[in-house]
Amino acid sequence: MKSERLRIGTLKLRNPVLTASGTCGYGLELARYFDIAVLGAICTKGLSLEPRMGNPPPRTCETPAGMLNSIGLANVGVEAFVRDKLPELRAAGATVMANVLGTSPDEFARIAARLDAVEGVHALELNLSCPNVKEGGLKIGTDPGGVREAVAAARGATKRPIVVKLSPETADVCSLARAAADAGADAVSVMNTIRGMSIDIRTRRPRLGNILGGLSGPAIRPIAVRLVFEVSRAVSIPVIGIGGIMRWEDAVEMMLAGATAVQVGTASFVNPRAALDVLQGLEAWRRAQKCGYDDVIGAVRIE
Repeated sequence: MKSERLRIGTLKLRNPVLTASGTCGYGLELARYFDIAVLGAICTKGLSLEPRMGNPPPRTCETPAGMLNSIGLANVGVEAFVRDKLPELRAAGATVMANVLGTSPDEFARIAARLDAVEGVHALELNLSCPNVKEGGLKIGTDPGGVREAVAAARGATKRPIVVKLSPETADVCSLARAAADAGADAVSVMNTIRGMSIDIRTRRPRLGNILGGLSGPAIRPIAVRLVFEVSRAVSIPVIGIGGIMRWEDAVEMMLAGATAVQVGTASFVNPRAALDVLQGLEAWRRAQKCGYDDVIGAVRIE
């Protein structure tokens, strides 16, 4: 069955399963395990104007039902991505959603304009919610005015579909989603990680070099489902669900809550084929149910 709702602006997704930014590098790292072209999209590691070294190590640690990370948006920079990474993604036939990060509306606009000028980038995801950097990140992403300015700047610089990645660390995520939609976003992705901390009781030192990190994995999935449910009812644009999706059943739950598509992230650290496994399980379930994805999105029964 064809779906009319698997669409982000002008981008028609072949299926609703994407990778989550920062969990598989630029997507090429997964190509040794499966054909990345079969996914709805590869969402790249965040791209900045200039290369970033990121935060001091250690950068990750395990937690109950999840992990903490404090990578600090380390990346090769937009120019190196266009020169070295994008040609390989194009050769692999991948649908590319480039995650974009900036410290000001002007930076978002400049990166959006650069990516608008090349072939092979199908959509942009604006990272307005990284908790592991001092500049940009939560400073912009928790203020509706900041979200509106950043999205409007990017919208003025590109014709590509724009997704805005929202932070859970706000009292009213729906106001951020509405600000993004009003400024021209084609979709929002919910949610980014939540700040957490872990201490080694033997050394009495934080387990992360940056002290705090972003919590991801199954531990946050109920929060993500709740936020997807709320945001999908607050805006008319599509919502992409992120947070602790390990199995196809988790993807179904997120879609029932209102997600048009989902992103698989932390699961890939345990199983590099996780996104493919989620997709295959989701397709098998849909065929067994004899339904289309349009019949699942937002179909939770709350009466």
